[in-house]
Amino acid sequence: MINQKLKASAVALVLAAGAAATAGAAAASTAPPGTAGGDDTAAAGSAPEIVIPDLSEYTIGFAQVGAESGWRTANTQSIQAAAEEAGVELIFTDAQGEQENQVESIRQFIEQGVDLIAFSPVVETGWDAVLLEARDAGIPVVLTDRAIDSEEEGLYVTFLGSDFVQEGEWAGEWVLEEFADADHVNIVELQGTTGSAPAIDRAEGFRNVVTDERFEIIASQTGDFTREGGKEVMEAFLQSNDDIDLVFAHNDDMGLGAIQAIEAAGFVPGEDIKIVTIDAVHDGMEALANGSINFIVECNPLLGPQLMAIAGSVLAGEEVPERIVTIERTFTQEEAAEALPDRQY
Repeated sequence: MINQKLKASAVALVLAAGAAATAGAAAASTAPPGTAGGDDTAAAGSAPEIVIPDLSEYTIGFAQVGAESGWRTANTQSIQAAAEEAGVELIFTDAQGEQENQVESIRQFIEQGVDLIAFSPVVETGWDAVLLEARDAGIPVVLTDRAIDSEEEGLYVTFLGSDFVQEGEWAGEWVLEEFADADHVNIVELQGTTGSAPAIDRAEGFRNVVTDERFEIIASQTGDFTREGGKEVMEAFLQSNDDIDLVFAHNDDMGLGAIQAIEAAGFVPGEDIKIVTIDAVHDGMEALANGSINFIVECNPLLGPQLMAIAGSVLAGEEVPERIVTIERTFTQEEAAEALPDRQY
């Protein structure tokens, strides 16, 4: 059985002097940077309190991907609120889903002489030139939410975000349990933005688990992480496939779009066609609670406090782990209904 309780992916998050961490350490979670105390709170099943430092003498440039989903909106709000609490001057830009816009923003941050640059990359590749410029200018870079793929070392100080491969694996594990007695399962996949880290890794993780020949991914196409994209792609899937058993959507918004298409086609989402998604934003959780979605893997967008804590350590000249993985969990219908009243996003 999947443990439906708190899932703690990952690495040591303590920023004490000499602390070491590795990206693949899948079981050792301790208090994140800036947290009160130092006990193994992740193992205890509750996220540690993060202490936001005073950064009033600094300027941070943050280049956001865009506002393509409820998750991204919550992520932006968390970063802006944490920056305000830290007293830091935050220069915030919205790339509207275009890599060239992010590159231009980063170059502007460099020209403005910010103290630290943070961004969530639109795609994995194509960052070497601009990040080398930041390195040459002596400006540290922190990646949030999404990683990059580069053979060049020293382009960024640390990555803060989720283990997307693990998220895909959790989704796959639920599918194995849900369809344990099925002879054959036809799966359609709503992928995230082509070339983005979550799209690549969630697809990989899902396939790592759903390997039995009974499971067949009959169609896979990008919906660009948007509700409208999920609706349009799902409409096309329904027109070209007569027997769909399961939708695996890389985020809630595409899953919510798929629900609209499924209902318009005369089917009952969650019953005639099962749906598993990733994110656990409020609209997705409501759909899970009412049975339209069957299972959700959380991807926590509230990275602002951790980002400010990390920025404080970096700007103080302290060593930080190369990869800091957020604490997340999964939700069934009953768990979603229980969590919704106190849900922050």
